[in-house]
Amino acid sequence: MSDVQIYPRKFHQSNQYSLYLHQSNLCDMTLQQLEYIVSVDQFRHFAKAAEDCRVTQPTLSMMVQKLEDELGVKIFDRSKHPIEPTQTGVEIIEKAKNILVNTERLKEFVSSEKEGLICDFRLAIIPTVAPYLLPSFFPSFTTKFPDVNLHVSEIRTDTIIECILSGKIDAAILATPLKHPTILEIPLYYEKFVAYVSPTSPFIGEESLSAVNLPLKDLWVLQEGHCLRNQIFNFCEDKTPRSYMYEAGSIDTLIRIVDTNGGYTIIPELHLPFLTEEQKKNIRPIVSPEAVREISLIIHPDFVRERVLNAVAETVKSIIPEHMLDARLKKFAIRL
Repeated sequence: MSDVQIYPRKFHQSNQYSLYLHQSNLCDMTLQQLEYIVSVDQFRHFAKAAEDCRVTQPTLSMMVQKLEDELGVKIFDRSKHPIEPTQTGVEIIEKAKNILVNTERLKEFVSSEKEGLICDFRLAIIPTVAPYLLPSFFPSFTTKFPDVNLHVSEIRTDTIIECILSGKIDAAILATPLKHPTILEIPLYYEKFVAYVSPTSPFIGEESLSAVNLPLKDLWVLQEGHCLRNQIFNFCEDKTPRSYMYEAGSIDTLIRIVDTNGGYTIIPELHLPFLTEEQKKNIRPIVSPEAVREISLIIHPDFVRERVLNAVAETVKSIIPEHMLDARLKKFAIRL
């Protein structure tokens, strides 16, 4: 993420106003006022913004008006319903966000220098990754970072995105790319898929399976909403619709169904240690091309607690085999 300039020299050329034109009044501007205008922009409603900021509506309205008077510009067009920022207001709000982000970074730096890594951290993880990370993640993280109050939830991808955008969670570990314009992705590792086939399947005689020739017939999949299901369909060439007899809720269930009913399924390579020696004989690599998923740590771009992200990344690095880790994660710390 590129560095931000806290005090811009000017707005767009079409705009006659600049924060520098009002330099004599900048000393009266408060971070609280900046928080207020950012909240009003988010909710487009003074009453909801006041509730979010935990102040009365008259107080918030008065402080926003005072800031407008100090700058000599209108930040919001109050004639619009819902309320909208003016052209100048859009620029000011964006700069206010940058100032608030840098302020939080400064607070985090000072806090870490004085107290170490002490914070609450809300982490989400998708169900098809959780079984392979969480059992080792908890003891490793809490031992190394005992002052972090860690809250972990197992959530599906679509809900995670909503929670990141609404601020209900701080970060998440899931399969990427999401291609979402307002979410930052930090790759952690890359995991291959393998096929688990029934001894009665014609695939059992193959040394490897071609990704582009995998048929949907006899393929058992996870329920709708699991990212792994979407990834399976992305690399299966055969898109012929079929009537599914059953869509399982977990990879363990898929394997048991294949063992009992035949056919095949697709599983991530980190599941291999969970198989019996007999079941491992049913594994076939997927080639031409290899089927791989990227697992990343995601945050909102406004997230500033760099140290706790590195704490999560360091813990993941201690769990995941080195050959699977992202090359940049091996060499560098996360920098926001």
